[in-house]
Amino acid sequence: MDSTATSPAIDETHAPGRTSWVAGASNHGDFPVQNLPLGIFSPPGGTPRPGTAIGDHILDLAMLADLLPPDVGPALAQTTLNSLFALPRAARLALRRRLSSLLSDDRHRGAVEPALRRADACELHLPAAIGDYSDFYVGIHHATNVGTLFRPDNPLLPNYKHVPIGYHGRASSVRPSGVPVVRPNGQRKAPDAAEPAFGPSQRIDYELELGVWIGPGNALGTPIPIASAADHIAGFCLLNDWSARDFQAWEYQPLGPFLAKNFQTTISPWVVTAEALAPFRRAQPARPAGDPRPLPYLWDEADQQAGALDLELEVSLLTGKMRAAGAPPHRLSCGPASNMYWTVAQIVAHHASGGCNLSPGDLLGTGTISAPDREGFGSLLEITRGGSDPVTLPNGEIRRFVEDGDEVLLSARARRDGHVAIGFGACRAMLLPALHFGAAGQI
Repeated sequence: MDSTATSPAIDETHAPGRTSWVAGASNHGDFPVQNLPLGIFSPPGGTPRPGTAIGDHILDLAMLADLLPPDVGPALAQTTLNSLFALPRAARLALRRRLSSLLSDDRHRGAVEPALRRADACELHLPAAIGDYSDFYVGIHHATNVGTLFRPDNPLLPNYKHVPIGYHGRASSVRPSGVPVVRPNGQRKAPDAAEPAFGPSQRIDYELELGVWIGPGNALGTPIPIASAADHIAGFCLLNDWSARDFQAWEYQPLGPFLAKNFQTTISPWVVTAEALAPFRRAQPARPAGDPRPLPYLWDEADQQAGALDLELEVSLLTGKMRAAGAPPHRLSCGPASNMYWTVAQIVAHHASGGCNLSPGDLLGTGTISAPDREGFGSLLEITRGGSDPVTLPNGEIRRFVEDGDEVLLSARARRDGHVAIGFGACRAMLLPALHFGAAGQI
């Protein structure tokens, strides 16, 4: 299939020489003026409203509606970003360009500065009302690493290199960074046990993923051609698909994950737009010799040339003892986002290929993004080889899986020579003890 679509273009909003008059923004690690992510926040004593992150501040977009493109005005009066995501890319791009001008040109300071809020004084919310959440499995090294643990002679199932594997997750339990996770109860069965048991999971794990926010949707029964899939992607976030590995091993056959995955998913609350990531697009890594070429509905030459992202992904762990001692989080892994066998456009095109209607504010997960080596593994299941090779932390603590009081922190940076690096902000959550059931099944 020949492509007529184009990825978001590099323009004046990405200029490395562009700075902001907002104090601290120009050298900010995550949110310089080249980023301008979108989110929903509440100022002290206020109600949720759209904003954009700039340095250590949040710009209240509703307060500036008269200074912004008229096409986006109605969307800025909402308490979610769904209406903004529904707008065509041209409208979102016009908003980005206007915000960039307002925040970089000192002549606008007098009109704009009253709409700035200190980020640490505000509360961040989910950016959208998530109608549906689907999680994929496109990190080939994760699939290989996990498959090797259970099927050493045949780690990848026959369909993996032909179809983007995914499942429908639970939208109701997606939460923004900072919301604690309660250890779930469920069924598990040890390999040597005669019967399953019910109780708290003993093998809680994280999964390092990217979240993909859907922009304009498609009508039921109408597929999204891969050549236009990029037009349906509003932006990205970090995503931790918390997993109860012992529940998963018992319940996933024949229909896939259920309680093992539905108890909570943590995301970073800022949406890094597809337009902001234009300078960090790169060619999708070539498939190994002998791998099958995707079917035509999943193949687009332009997507292969610019469908991957130059992101550095990192996972750290902060235990209760480390927190009490004032110690910093310990880095568990770091690796590139290019370790994805399928592109985001291929994910979107496949999801809609059977006529499924995607809607503005739907969330897709990429699946765990890992590397070929331990330094870049995206889950403890891989790092500890299913718990058989535990991690020793700097303070001497041992971890096979996440323990109560542990906090998992994900981070991401987009970097490329000649461009200002941008980040995704916080994606962190602490694991709390499980609620216990009595003998009569009551909590």
